[in-house]
Amino acid sequence: MECEMGVCVGESDGLTFWLARPQDYDEVMAISKGIYGGTDYLPHRYHSWMTEPNRVTIIARRDGKLVALESGLVVDGGTTEVVTGLRVCPSERGRGLAGVIQRVTDRYIKQVYPSVNIKRLTRSDDPGPEKLFTVLARRAVLSLQGKAETFDSFVLGLKAKLANMEKSGEVTATSHELVVLKDSHHLKALLLDPDLSSRLQLPGGAIIQDWLPLKPMESNLEVLRRSNLSWLADISNDKPTFMSCCTPPYPVPFNGGSLRLNIDMYGEVLFLAIKAMIIHLEQVREQIYGGVVVHIYIPHSLWEGMKKFCEGDEGVKQYMDFWEQLFLERELS
Repeated sequence: MECEMGVCVGESDGLTFWLARPQDYDEVMAISKGIYGGTDYLPHRYHSWMTEPNRVTIIARRDGKLVALESGLVVDGGTTEVVTGLRVCPSERGRGLAGVIQRVTDRYIKQVYPSVNIKRLTRSDDPGPEKLFTVLARRAVLSLQGKAETFDSFVLGLKAKLANMEKSGEVTATSHELVVLKDSHHLKALLLDPDLSSRLQLPGGAIIQDWLPLKPMESNLEVLRRSNLSWLADISNDKPTFMSCCTPPYPVPFNGGSLRLNIDMYGEVLFLAIKAMIIHLEQVREQIYGGVVVHIYIPHSLWEGMKKFCEGDEGVKQYMDFWEQLFLERELS
């Protein structure tokens, strides 16, 4: 049903559900204050969601007031719904609204995309067995923050530490070399290699990029391309044992306004992970200003080594203790 408030997709328990519109932005932001400790991506991405192919974003209203939002992106060749962006107005929390809008969104997506039979999501807390989700993978997250002008000395310090660690034999410098992947055809060939998942031990068999899990298949390459990522790979041979990608910096509300970037790493060689972090930070140096938040998503086996390596700088510091990214899945009936 379409009216002056947009397209209504359902009603339940005194709520009406609508396809989100660009003009709903201010109301969505009003219920999003404090989300993710101020590092919320939605203020930056909401408008692009409105036109993103294969994405459905639904809002809930009670007595005309926007009280919740949920979004789903259909990926993996039309078989998987990845849900993102769930938020509920503070006054409505604890009343089951999150579950209601999720069911409405799932039902609507199934109507529009009948081939969807899997629901996937990533989150930072375990929903527990009663939620009927299977945990496919867990990754550790290392979070850093500092002023942009302090990242120059931070990176120089990292380089010096790495050289000293190599010299002392504290880490083993492999013969593998990381290179920036600029050729889209080369990147495509690497990502579609049938052995990629097992070789890089991809979490749950997926490329999780900035919280978005995607199977390494051709239909998902356009989703990755839209993210404008910078990619690194160990290509000392045609079968990389390490890859990483980094988002461009984007604005978040943290500390009154900061930039955030996310670095996702695949592979378990500490030396290459350290080198990749250095290269990614060098790549964005001319793009950052003000406060900067960096989230680095890595296998658990690398977290302690990466944390210790980053310690000791006065300007760039770890600002969250150990935390995890969980990758969850369940069937959609």
